[in-house]
Amino acid sequence: MGTVTAADQWHWQAWEGRPYLTCELLEPWHHGFFTQAFAPELPENLVKIFHPEIPAYRVKQVHGNTVLTPHEINWEGEHFSPADGIVSTASQQAVFVATADCTPALIGDRRTGQVAAIHAGWRGTAKRIIPEAIQKFLDAGSEIKDLLVALGPAISGEVYQVSTDVAVEMGVSLGLQDLADDLDGMLLALENLLDSPILPDDEHEKVRLDVRRVNQLQLEQLGLDLGQMAIAPHCTYQQPEHFFSYRRSNQKNVQWSGIVSR
Repeated sequence: MGTVTAADQWHWQAWEGRPYLTCELLEPWHHGFFTQAFAPELPENLVKIFHPEIPAYRVKQVHGNTVLTPHEINWEGEHFSPADGIVSTASQQAVFVATADCTPALIGDRRTGQVAAIHAGWRGTAKRIIPEAIQKFLDAGSEIKDLLVALGPAISGEVYQVSTDVAVEMGVSLGLQDLADDLDGMLLALENLLDSPILPDDEHEKVRLDVRRVNQLQLEQLGLDLGQMAIAPHCTYQQPEHFFSYRRSNQKNVQWSGIVSR
């Protein structure tokens, strides 16, 4: 089925001269992983790239694991419901999330046409937000075999330094606590995973963390195979020409990712 990070699955597109990414896996749907070139535009404007007259849904992102449907979102002015994911329930619903190092995950059900947009930083990943979204699909009648997941541009593990405590939370999210009695045991269990999501760091009690790899492992545990997943070969931290990165600049700028249900 090929590697999940195959670069040939990802393509640069342009709208009014501004670049954004699409993924072949999600070709049946209008979608985009937008770059900093689109700032400060919001989903209400970005959705017009996909369709001139459909609603765009977003939430107040809080680094949790709450996933809402459009009819569960309340907003008044700029006050949106707190959540970190949206799963569509009807056709022609555009769902968006904002990121600046965290993982934007776009999900589609090739049978029902329904979609989701998920904001999966390390905190949300530790709380298994993408499995929470998958469960929403299953509750609505989807089957694992029909789900396709694209993990967009995010900070790469090779440059993402975190504490060993954060790494432990990743291990717990993968169910590794049964294999480890203490912190060192958990780190060893993580290191022993195929294509481990953690790398060593020169600083004491620090490691490098590949959050997208943890998300991929969570999806594999749910029964998705590699052919149902794609990971963008792009790093927000290392590509300042395209992406905002909070870790790089310490500024609260974001890029949006969105997808439209069929």
